Amino acid sequence: MSIKKIFGQELPFFLGLPAFLWQLIFIYAPLILIVGLSFKSLSFEYFTTFLNSEYLLILLRSLVLGVGTASFALLLGYPVAYWIALCSGRFKSFLLFLLFLPFLTNILLHIYAWMLLLSRTGFLNQLLQYLHVTAAPLHFLNSASAVFAVMVYCYVPFIILPIYSDLEKFDIRMIEASADLGASSWQTFWRVIFPLSLPGVRSGLFLVLVPAFSEFIVPELIGGDRMVFAGGVVAHFTLHGEMISYGTAFTLLAALMLILVVSLLYWLISPRWWRSRAVYAPNMASIKRGK
Repeated sequence: MSIKKIFGQELPFFLGLPAFLWQLIFIYAPLILIVGLSFKSLSFEYFTTFLNSEYLLILLRSLVLGVGTASFALLLGYPVAYWIALCSGRFKSFLLFLLFLPFLTNILLHIYAWMLLLSRTGFLNQLLQYLHVTAAPLHFLNSASAVFAVMVYCYVPFIILPIYSDLEKFDIRMIEASADLGASSWQTFWRVIFPLSLPGVRSGLFLVLVPAFSEFIVPELIGGDRMVFAGGVVAHFTLHGEMISYGTAFTLLAALMLILVVSLLYWLISPRWWRSRAVYAPNMASIKRGK
């Protein structure tokens, strides 16, 4: 007797059960534990400690970094996802392999490679001096621009994959139907292709925004001590046992701020708003029949 006959229509649920248990144990359970500890051991004075201009500026700086990273990654990643899904032809598998290749190495190796690239004796400074663009080495590290560049580099694959997943299922006949209706290439993109790929865009933005907001490694190694972000504050308080209550309070405040921003973006990036302005025919059967 086959497995499908044993489980019937519940087979997808049982296949996904191990992944769900993994998330429950290592993601949801720690979050519930943090919330429980906060209500048990925290008082309101822990929260008021962070309601000042210094810590609010750190949260705002982290939010700008997260939103900026997600937005710029979208500008870079959408054309790549579009080209791989709709224009790459027989090279699609090879390009996907190149896209997954960075995930085969540890993220720390990427960051240290960027540190060597941006150092005063690194390749970038040597190239600029060789081209006589600069007379002396420039100081790229420990700057906001360096942190932003490395963040975009690290997270851009996370926004390409969801968009590619949506575009790969796109029916190319929709473009032909739009052209037959008199739409230009630009109108076809904004009113046909982009609205249909909006779920992938939204998923990719959230996949980048949430971890970028709380990123610790990149700002710590690339930015140095000049800039402090939310992830660094959480790590500082959490790694000191006697200050873990402050770390829990700051984590809850940062999570609340992030939830509000994500909820606002979720409402703004609404597929219904785009699809109500799309020119594609709602009845796919008419297109398939060539009408």
